[in-house]
Amino acid sequence: MISVHDAGRAGALGELSAFRERFHQCLTSRADALSDLADAVLCADGPVASLAELSLVPEHRRGHGAGYDAINHGTIEVGRLRTTLARLPLPRAAGGRIALGVDVSHWLRPDAACSPERLFCHTYARGKGQAQMIPGWPYSFVAALETGRTSWTAVLDAVRLGPADDATAVTAAQLRAVVGRIIDAGHWQPADPSILIVADAGYDLPRLAFVLADLPVEVVGRIRSGRVMLRPAPPRRPGAPGRRAKHGGVFTLADPASWHTPEHTTGTDTTRYGHAQAQAWDRLHPRLTRRGPWLDHDGELPLVEGTVIRLQVEHLPGDRDPKPVWLWSSVTGASAELVDLLWQVFLRRFDLEHTFRLFKQTLGWTRPKLRAPESADRWTWLILTVHTQLRLARPLAEDHRRPWEKPVTEPRRLTPARVRRGFRNLHATTTRPAAAPKPSRPGPGRPAGSTNHHPATRYNVGKTVKRDLTLAQHRNHTG
Repeated sequence: MISVHDAGRAGALGELSAFRERFHQCLTSRADALSDLADAVLCADGPVASLAELSLVPEHRRGHGAGYDAINHGTIEVGRLRTTLARLPLPRAAGGRIALGVDVSHWLRPDAACSPERLFCHTYARGKGQAQMIPGWPYSFVAALETGRTSWTAVLDAVRLGPADDATAVTAAQLRAVVGRIIDAGHWQPADPSILIVADAGYDLPRLAFVLADLPVEVVGRIRSGRVMLRPAPPRRPGAPGRRAKHGGVFTLADPASWHTPEHTTGTDTTRYGHAQAQAWDRLHPRLTRRGPWLDHDGELPLVEGTVIRLQVEHLPGDRDPKPVWLWSSVTGASAELVDLLWQVFLRRFDLEHTFRLFKQTLGWTRPKLRAPESADRWTWLILTVHTQLRLARPLAEDHRRPWEKPVTEPRRLTPARVRRGFRNLHATTTRPAAAPKPSRPGPGRPAGSTNHHPATRYNVGKTVKRDLTLAQHRNHTG
């Protein structure tokens, strides 16, 4: 089941048109050029290869130089755009809860030696267990997840990580702002269950849970299989001398001999992974030390207790011997139903990988060779709004499939790439008419007198011809 906003065709068309209008209002400098660039990405045939080639799309009414000028010198009110995205209908995860997935994707720039604020990005090379460190710009994304297997997510925010930034601290501040906007938009009420924050390995999950403890959120994510957790301290015996113990016994994830009887053991039959067994141990916490993010912590270091979940599936696609996945959640006292919900929502975090692949391979997020990181930020937000328009056009698009592709019986099962194929048919009914560009000489790739361009281009060519005729008549009259 796909849980999305259920509206009629007229309502969905109105939502898409209203978002396009509000997006245009967020563009305070070179607004029409940025709007045309976004429409060109939406209506282009095939993957985006470069900014210059987007100027050949009929919906792009300017030359190739206008696109680069808009990205380098345009202005987007990012705060206003973030509020607009938060007010859109949000998908719901299993159980009707809001689930926010967080992850980092890299814009690799290994050949841009003069581009500032690059970092060494951890990327996986071909082959299992291989990795490389390549210079680039890492971006932290926050997206609302759906339930069930899907390639759709609702991306709500993007922040570029700088050389001096702590990824966990930036993510915590980013999540705090996103959750605040979601609550202000009315998507969460005090009587609703807590919002789930889903993260993969690489995040300091106890730190996230501690920093966001004042918000109605619950953190769940993957932890390394070599981690060592601690049990709660045993009750103090009356009259026992010495200081009260702060930690209990050791729980080593890689050593089954250190495990105690789990509080819950559940089994679920899945269509993709076979039989999935989940074991949950309650009230386990890591040992915190005064280093890294806890170096400047005032007072005694806290105990961040949670639930450790061991997920073992029968098989994986292409892997006959799957290893168990270890999860940690900030929830304590979880029931067996909640344990199953937590690991199922965690699996939906991998839908973000489909979104990143769409950004890079189809929408051309990392294709432009931009020098300034501020220009990269503008292009990133432009791609994010393009993806949002595809999501809003999901119930409106028709299936323009290739001959070798399987037909889709339900429109809502269309992938973002297949929705994009039919967006040109919706463009004329949803677009906001922007001001016609100023007359200029036809640029490269736009020969004068061509008949396959946008009406605004033909209008400019006509004005140029009329001006030339007027000047010729004036010369003849003056002798």
